[in-house]
This record gives sequence, C-alpha cells and structure tokens, in this order.
Amino acid sequence: MARSGVQTRERLLDAAQGLIFDHGFSATSVDRVIERAGVTKGAFFHHFKTKAELGRAVIQRHAERETAYCDRLLARAERLAGDPLQQVLIFVGLLLEDYEDLRNPVPGCLFASYLYQRLEYPEEVARMTARTLAYWRDAVARKLRQAAAAHPPKAEISPEDLADTLLAVIEGSYVLSKAKSDPAVMLRQLRHYRSHLALLYGMDPGQATRTAPGPRREPPGRAS
Repeated sequence: MARSGVQTRERLLDAAQGLIFDHGFSATSVDRVIERAGVTKGAFFHHFKTKAELGRAVIQRHAERETAYCDRLLARAERLAGDPLQQVLIFVGLLLEDYEDLRNPVPGCLFASYLYQRLEYPEEVARMTARTLAYWRDAVARKLRQAAAAHPPKAEISPEDLADTLLAVIEGSYVLSKAKSDPAVMLRQLRHYRSHLALLYGMDPGQATRTAPGPRREPPGRAS
C-alpha cells in the first residue's frame, strides 16, 4: 500500500476511534467517520467495505498496541532491576509515569466501548479483547510468581487474580475518572496497588522503586 494510502487508512482509524469514544460504536456512522477524517467516501470504501470491517480494524490495531505497550514496559522494568519484585513495582511505576501528565479525565477504554454494545459487532471482537486482556494478565502474573519465589508473600495469593486486580484498577479508574471529572483517580489507585504489592511481599511501601523519568508514552487507552 502506498504511503498516502497508509496515511488515509490511519486517518480513518483515528477518526473512528475518537468517535467511538465520544458516541459509542452504534452511533458511529460511516458518514461521520468520513467527515472527521476529511476523506472522500470513495477513499473510505477503498480501505473498508463496511462499518463492521472498520470496527474490527480499529479494535485489532488497539489490541496490537496494547500488547506492544505491555511488552515495552516489562522490558524496561527488567532492564532497570534484576529482582522480580522490583521489576513488577517498576512496571506499575511506569504506568504511573504515563498517566501523571493527564489534565483531563481520560475518555475511557476502547474495549469497554465495544463490550457495552455486544450485539453491535462480531464475536471476533470479543475474542480479540479477551486475548489482549489475558496477555496483560499472564505477563504480570508470570512476574508475580517469580517475585513470590524470591519474596514469599505474607498471605496466600493467586498471581492471576492479583494481576487481574491491576487490570480492574486501570479499567475501573477510567470510569471513576470520567464520572468524577478527576484525572488523578488512576494515579491514586495505581499507587495504592503498588503499595499493596509491596506490603504483600514484605517490603516497606516507602522503599518501592521509583523509576527515573523517561520519554513520555501516551497510554494506549486514550483517544487520539
């Protein structure tokens, strides 16, 4: 695909993603996507045969970005520390870094925008969402199992459930942030989660590693 074609496709995906955040998938029409993207109807149908095809492409791109984002954060955490407990604490700290510059409530989670309208899109989208969330859960749970081997936890835990708690904190914070018009909700909840991990594994929360500032990366859950 020529570069101009790639750029047009990305503009359509960006426009659709923003409209889905603003209005939901069912209210996102092809005409509104074309208007926001600033392209012709012919250009739209050159890239996507239907709205459903566009919707699948939006969620697939989001899923790919989410898994890549998880990999980048874990890789950086592993470079910064050798101890698995420190690595998972750094991982949460990196999430904090990426949300610290928010000034307005984040628009929400793209996955949730689809899941709340389950009948409006193919089951394939639900499977992509489930796979992506499982990818995050498994990656964090794997690190938590390594941490437990080096630092026996103070209470019986399930690494998978503890990893799911992180996902619940992030997803729930989107809702609270929007409802309360308070972008700091996610920061506070992520700090609580990190302190909980430190205490659970026998570390003083005040000693939990604080990562050095690095290049800002826009959290993938945010709209373009």
